[in-house]
Amino acid sequence: MAPTSTPQTPFGRVLTAMVTPFTADGALDLDGAQRLATHLVDAGNDGLIINGTTGESPTTSDAEKSDLVRAVLEAVGDRAHVVAGVGTNDTHHSIELARAAEKTGAHGLLIVTPYYNKPPQEGLYRHFKAVADAAELPVMLYDIPGRSGVPINTETLVRLAEHPRIVANKDAKGDLGRASWAIARSGLAWYSGDDMLNLPLLSVGAVGFVSVVGHVVTPELRALVEAYTSGDVQKATEIHQKLLPVYTGMFRTQGVMTTKAALALQGLPAGPLRAPMVELAPEEIEQLKIDLAAGGVQL
Repeated sequence: MAPTSTPQTPFGRVLTAMVTPFTADGALDLDGAQRLATHLVDAGNDGLIINGTTGESPTTSDAEKSDLVRAVLEAVGDRAHVVAGVGTNDTHHSIELARAAEKTGAHGLLIVTPYYNKPPQEGLYRHFKAVADAAELPVMLYDIPGRSGVPINTETLVRLAEHPRIVANKDAKGDLGRASWAIARSGLAWYSGDDMLNLPLLSVGAVGFVSVVGHVVTPELRALVEAYTSGDVQKATEIHQKLLPVYTGMFRTQGVMTTKAALALQGLPAGPLRAPMVELAPEEIEQLKIDLAAGGVQL
């Protein structure tokens, strides 16, 4: 386990939701995944989310998911938290993935809100509880109603926080008021899942980030959170403002598309995307270069 784990920061403070590198013919690139994971941890990540949205989990098989977790653990598992995304919109399937991730050696689980079928809050509660019951690993919930169609209401988060293994929430709800109440009432370790709101969420009680832009600016994210937690809000604000072009540029379209393009520009493992995701158009790549350069990213 990474040495930065505490009850208040169970997965550390800075995590990147890692892309899944593929070979030119679309196969899983395990060597590339190990090289990318090593690069990201060397850059300052406390942990990596594997098989999340940015990892194109909807288009990887269960076997590929296990192979990827195993490869990343071999590369960085003694230096960083390796957290496996296991959430689906099928509770039984999510339980199977959770048990497989535990068997493979993952340090924790990320469980996204069931998507598309839009369960009620009681359904969300039972789903998350069942998956958390299935493995002896700490759990980070993932609340992203823009993708799932259903938010995890504050009352549901408070109920879920009573589970001994549900210790954190990745918040991509985009609502600072609701986040404030949920942090205060649930006691969960709160991680920003929306890079543009990294600093604002710290101000209402978040402890860190699960980032997409961490692929290209991890040192800056670490400097931001360290400045804030040490009381230097002015410095944290300056870093936040410097990163605004990066935040904007990396989310002009789907984050996995821009991230793989940015990694390719830096000569790092990424590879193609699996359908239905597509590569950036030439003009989009040029705009990405402008955005990254404006934020101080060297290409």
